Amino acid sequence: MYETFASVEPMLQEHADLERELADPELHLDAGRARRVGRRYAELGRVVAAYRTWERAEGDARAAAELAELDEAFAAELPALSAAAEEASQALRSVLIPRDPDDGRDALLEIKAGEGGAESALFAGDLLRMYQRYAERRGWSTEILELTDSDLGGVKDATLAVKARGVTDPADGVWAHLKYEGGVHRVQRVPVTESQGRIHTSAAGVVALPEVDDAGEVEIDPNDLRIDVYRSSGPGGQSVNTTDSAVRITHLPTGLVVSCQNEKSQLQNKEQAMRILRARLLAAQQEEAAAAASEVRRSQVRTVDRSERIRTYNFPENRIADHRTGYKAYNLDQVLDGDLDPVIRSAIEADEAARLAATGGTAP
Repeated sequence: MYETFASVEPMLQEHADLERELADPELHLDAGRARRVGRRYAELGRVVAAYRTWERAEGDARAAAELAELDEAFAAELPALSAAAEEASQALRSVLIPRDPDDGRDALLEIKAGEGGAESALFAGDLLRMYQRYAERRGWSTEILELTDSDLGGVKDATLAVKARGVTDPADGVWAHLKYEGGVHRVQRVPVTESQGRIHTSAAGVVALPEVDDAGEVEIDPNDLRIDVYRSSGPGGQSVNTTDSAVRITHLPTGLVVSCQNEKSQLQNKEQAMRILRARLLAAQQEEAAAAASEVRRSQVRTVDRSERIRTYNFPENRIADHRTGYKAYNLDQVLDGDLDPVIRSAIEADEAARLAATGGTAP
């Protein structure tokens, strides 16, 4: 039985239209729109490539079936060609699974120490370094927007911006991978402050936010902001404790508060704080939309409940375990050194399988 993918036809036309649009120099005068068009073009490119592969495989199988009726010699080729057509159709169905439209975005990760005092702050620092090394392995760039150190070299809280270099296929995007990191990360190990050698359990929290492409994407009325300046109290250069360079922005309608003090100038800290505020507002809008969305469009793995324990890092056993997907491995040292791909891949595959099942296992 041969199937058709009528839903792909409009995507083929859209891909051709976007290709023409990308060739227009006028588009690139608007950097934000150019990025969005480029991401959509790359996403549709996967569909087009999978469709062309399926089309060829399906055509070969059909032709072999027709010729087999006339010449038995072709019948021997039919099973292999039919299997190839089925494999191509499965691959096409996979790329047609409704995708998070933000997958191609960059991301912000807010990492905060939680229960466990100094040990939790040390673990938050471990997580920060893990994400920096993971980004380096994938060829992404990172920037620390805000950082508050703790005693013993730990981190009370930090905001890390992770950016792709150039336009990428949304399936390879920063948000497509890091959106699953939000939640409570639990650590089990002997703290450096423990003199008896007992294993303690503590935790750090991670909030994952998609980054806003340009300031106009999230409208913020200046009258809705209260901006306070104060003297910095942490790292930031010679100007620390000598000028009122730190900035605290309160978004009055939502009550969201963002503070930045790492940069030397008040203007730089304000720009960083606005960058974080826009990302938080975008995430809040998306959470509201997700609550009203169908189960097919809603992520089945990424949690909106930031209090959910998602992962355990067990140092005595060198074990990493993801509680959402059942993934477990005994290479925690490598994971903390940035080898995070298998863990994240387990979340991606679980999410895709759930969304495909929600569609009835067929193309939309």
